[in-house]
Amino acid sequence: MRLTLVHPCVGRRKGQPYIRTWQMEPLAPATLAGLTPRDPETEIRFYDDRTEAIPFDEPTDLVAMSVETYTAKRSYQIASEFRRRGVPVIMGGFHPTLVPDEASEYAESIVAGEAEGLWPEVMEDFRRGSLHRIYQQARRPPLTGLRPDRSIFAGKRYLPVGLVEAGRGCHFRCEFCAVQSYFANTQTRRPVDEIIDEIRSIKKPLLFFVDDNITSNMDQAKEFFRALIPLKVRWVSQASINAAHDEEFLRLIKASGCQGLLIGFETLNPENLRHMHKSFNLMKGGYEKALENLRRHEIRLYATFILGYDEDNGDTLKETLAFAERHRFYIVAFNHLTPFPGTPLYTRLQSEGRLLYERWWLDPEYRYGMVPFSPRGITAEQVKQRCIQARQKFYSFSSILRRGFDFKVNASDWFMWAHFFSINMLFRSEVLQRKDFPLGDESYTAPLLKARHTEPLLPLEQLAGAHA
Repeated sequence: MRLTLVHPCVGRRKGQPYIRTWQMEPLAPATLAGLTPRDPETEIRFYDDRTEAIPFDEPTDLVAMSVETYTAKRSYQIASEFRRRGVPVIMGGFHPTLVPDEASEYAESIVAGEAEGLWPEVMEDFRRGSLHRIYQQARRPPLTGLRPDRSIFAGKRYLPVGLVEAGRGCHFRCEFCAVQSYFANTQTRRPVDEIIDEIRSIKKPLLFFVDDNITSNMDQAKEFFRALIPLKVRWVSQASINAAHDEEFLRLIKASGCQGLLIGFETLNPENLRHMHKSFNLMKGGYEKALENLRRHEIRLYATFILGYDEDNGDTLKETLAFAERHRFYIVAFNHLTPFPGTPLYTRLQSEGRLLYERWWLDPEYRYGMVPFSPRGITAEQVKQRCIQARQKFYSFSSILRRGFDFKVNASDWFMWAHFFSINMLFRSEVLQRKDFPLGDESYTAPLLKARHTEPLLPLEQLAGAHA
């Protein structure tokens, strides 16, 4: 059997290559390759749509893709090209799980939820010629035995960062977050010894633990950090800011090689945080105390902020930018609020009649950076422009230099300081590169090919219940 794995890009401007800046090894196809039962007749090929042309005419028996909302349109284009050639397509990931009816229109089969424990059954059904329209599990599978197959990356050029998954999911219920919808506010973690064995096999100068929230189960996280200390690796990950008030946690991540954390500050406005169901951001002294603790342990921050919640106005990002520059964050993302399908935010804005597109991710008029709903205290266009302006100012030469010579944190480690300026210059270049970037390939003119099914698809509420 010949299996082709494809990692779709967000989109492509007509006649131009994809933006070549932040391409890291995509973990999803490596995980799927590792789950695929092998025999002498099994052949796996992998193509990254961000960096190479997909050989649609190359003989293959089956195509599989992990799809996110931003890559949905391009994924449907890719699927249509393979299916026109008689090759069946299976889709999985966040988007097909949260909008199964839509994704099912463009694939022979979809996997709703996690593939662990399920993918061998899918492969066996394919071999027998009896693929089901949808595969799902009654509960979340354990992550024991998970082993991504990174051999599929051979010969491809990626950033020298090793992606590793220690845990999956998050127990918080942030209104805008697709993670809480997908994993039903739960987290599962891998056995520590298995993660450590995997790390030993990765020869990269920096590890990125891709966990949705590496601190979601604090006791297990601390056990992992203790086991990590003897390896003397450098790593970064994502965490919630409430962890910054746990002194043992801070000592352990520093000792285990943590170089930085991505933390979602989202907003400085307490009322907005309440609407987000993220008031925990302000616990135990709030941002200032948390940042004081992180700085004391020399933890660099990738801070993210959101503009567009109901309490935001014309001065919100100006205040947020001043806050970010005062704290000299390593890097920052100023993003507009995005209603992803399947989230409580999407449902609320839809019920309030505030969505500007029925499905913004497929609408031919929508471009990256556009705000797909009507904010209350500021217009959609103002939100878009202020996000661009904040990025331009934060990544100005003067701001980069000022933050780069922060010897207490940003320049306290030679490795992270050596990369500080190149990373910030990449962010600077992307400010306008991504402005009005299309979703899907603009040069693609063929109609999307709809699938034909005979069995009914389960309703979304039943799918969501299966992951509770």
